[in-house]
Amino acid sequence: MSSTSTRIVVVGANGFVGKNLRNFLSENKLDVLGISRKNFRKHPSEIKIISTNFSDPKLQSKLKNYDALIHLIGIGRQTPKSTFKEINLNLTKDVIKMCKNVGIKKIIFISGLGVSKNNTSDYFASKYKAEQEIINSELDYTIFRASYIIGKTDHLTKALSKQIKSGLIVIPGSGKYRLQPIFVADVAKIILEAVLEKKFSKKILDLVGPQKINFEDFVKLFVQNTGVKIEKISIEDAYDEAKRNAKAVYGLESLNILAGDYTSDGKQLQKLSNVKLTTVRDFLQASSLS
Repeated sequence: MSSTSTRIVVVGANGFVGKNLRNFLSENKLDVLGISRKNFRKHPSEIKIISTNFSDPKLQSKLKNYDALIHLIGIGRQTPKSTFKEINLNLTKDVIKMCKNVGIKKIIFISGLGVSKNNTSDYFASKYKAEQEIINSELDYTIFRASYIIGKTDHLTKALSKQIKSGLIVIPGSGKYRLQPIFVADVAKIILEAVLEKKFSKKILDLVGPQKINFEDFVKLFVQNTGVKIEKISIEDAYDEAKRNAKAVYGLESLNILAGDYTSDGKQLQKLSNVKLTTVRDFLQASSLS
């Protein structure tokens, strides 16, 4: 598949990864159609659609002759109005039906590192079921089980930046649980590789950065030279706060993911991808986050 002739649909176009991906695809002169439930700023060469109904015939009529769909819709914190089942699973089913109706052959899905048949958290269960829908869809696919994807406006960065403004960053528990964050610019490059190259066909890959770093060290790198105070609280207190307060800095699933200590050897990704992954220190500096 040639990059110059490839036509790509991005669903969840106005999210953090979606914006960064569309910037990259635009810079590389790809033919992109972006779909979001909210209005968004489009690139000059891009087609923009605002819709929440993937079964809409008018929407589907505009998706003919596209080669791949990148499915970025998902939530990590649910509310009574937006549940994991509704957003992470049922919308994936709708996206699959849309692809099959309009003849899109390839779907790329961002899942989560730590997703497995045996992980019983509501978030991970919804992502696993969504993966199974894609695997059984008869579409070509690449599923990326992503660690924290970091840039200027990802959820973790916003949570830490908000705490910096208050003058205090709280670390739940020991802070020794590890992350394996990956830079959003690297993710955009890898996604395009997955669209263009057959070696990514029907693969489930851990989308992780080149370094494992414990959360406390990550926070210290993030706040260096700011003079912000760092304080640890018990993991029990953090969970109690998340249960009481829907707007807590760390939600229940965020705590589950952090405490889960999810990392990967990343060998499958390194074997398939030609992208040189950015180190934690370098991408924090590149995003002006440290």
